[in-house]
Amino acid sequence: MALTAALALAALLPAAAGETVLGVYIFHRHGDRTAKEWPPTALTALGTEQVLSSGTYYRNRYIGANASSPIAGVSHDLAVLSQLSVSAPVDSVLQNSAQAFLQGLYPPAGSVATQKLANGTDTNPPLGGYQYIPVNAVTSAASGSSSENSVWLQGTSGCGNAMISSNEYYTSTEYLDTLASTADFYKSLEPVINGTFTEAQASFKNAYAIYDLIHVATIHNSTIPSSSLLTPETLHQLQTRADQHEWGLAYNSSSPIRAVSGAVLAAQIVQSLNSTLQTASAASGLKLGIQFGAYGTFMSFFGLAQLPAVSADFTGMVDYASSFAVELVTNSTAARPAAADVAVRFLFSNGSAGLNAAGLQPFPLFGRRETLLPWDTFASEMGKFAIGDTGAWCRACGNTTGVCADYAAGAAGAAGGDAGNGGGDGGVSRPVAGVIGAVVTLVVVLALEGLLMAVAGLRLTKKKAAFSTEAQADKLSTSSK
Repeated sequence: MALTAALALAALLPAAAGETVLGVYIFHRHGDRTAKEWPPTALTALGTEQVLSSGTYYRNRYIGANASSPIAGVSHDLAVLSQLSVSAPVDSVLQNSAQAFLQGLYPPAGSVATQKLANGTDTNPPLGGYQYIPVNAVTSAASGSSSENSVWLQGTSGCGNAMISSNEYYTSTEYLDTLASTADFYKSLEPVINGTFTEAQASFKNAYAIYDLIHVATIHNSTIPSSSLLTPETLHQLQTRADQHEWGLAYNSSSPIRAVSGAVLAAQIVQSLNSTLQTASAASGLKLGIQFGAYGTFMSFFGLAQLPAVSADFTGMVDYASSFAVELVTNSTAARPAAADVAVRFLFSNGSAGLNAAGLQPFPLFGRRETLLPWDTFASEMGKFAIGDTGAWCRACGNTTGVCADYAAGAAGAAGGDAGNGGGDGGVSRPVAGVIGAVVTLVVVLALEGLLMAVAGLRLTKKKAAFSTEAQADKLSTSSK
């Protein structure tokens, strides 16, 4: 995904004059990892560097004493756990990415972490004051294995209708036409991939898996079988076909349930930012929500939020360590600003914000032109597709067993609801409150049923930065460096 720079601003763009950042929600992709065709996947040294650099970028923007757009009331050097909410699926790649990111966000505190005991002696914590910030683990009973070991997009969504909807892509005219028109292209790659894929598997049906394997090899393998076939044009088509394939599985405007992960994520974002708004005057209130997940959730959310209207690049897979931030800002000087005085800004970085020269860039949501939306407008638009209620999730997904058994008869409830007209007391309207309140229950259900996996990693991977370790490289290369 090579987003156009038409809307790009300078990196670390400071908040507008008189503007205060009340809080931020960050959704982040894991760092570079090994190839999916050779599980278990693992975060690589490069991947660790990518997410650590991103964490440092976010620290310089929001957390540090000299941050360019500091979050009001946030602790600068020592992490206050009540101000942070960090989560990632039970997956080594995602969990380790979150931990590395947090060490960039709150690095070892050094002398600041020194404590004086009652007897007058100083005690220095280990590792230079390493900060132990917990990452809430989302358990997926549905997946039974780590997220990044599954190649299929909906592998751990747990949502029956979402999986059916994604499978319908394989019978669509677009898919069948592309399958036929690219047959010779994928056949030509057999000398490169025949150590992993059979002749029958060399087709557009496996566009992502083939792309991932070759992309990994081009980064890490010193030699690749028949490497002369991998011209720049071939590599470009591999990527664009993988983008096309994964977008088809992640989002369809005629079948919104296909984007279930983005719908649940939308409800979580609203819930988190509303919590920040409600506790804006409290030092212990939530300032920063952070969630790590996979590229499919990005794609699903982008589709629902109408970001492809800004650029077709939003239909491609985001690079490793990509992230978006949703800022809650105000020009009010009140300790707890009214909802009418609060606005929201969406920013995105394709690839690590710390290694991307452009850093975070603002983009307009919901087919609008402005990049700064009133809180009520933002919440209302998100509420149109957000799934924040257990019953609504069950009915939308067609699930009737487990925690969904009580909703099988069609109990009352809505998937999203209108989220407009927030109250002037700094809260949100009753319809939005329904989405926000219900998502708290949904998070618990997600942990039990694997629903949250639909949010944090709709069984996806990534587009431009996949690579393997030497052991995995041997599958594609006769000699690895």
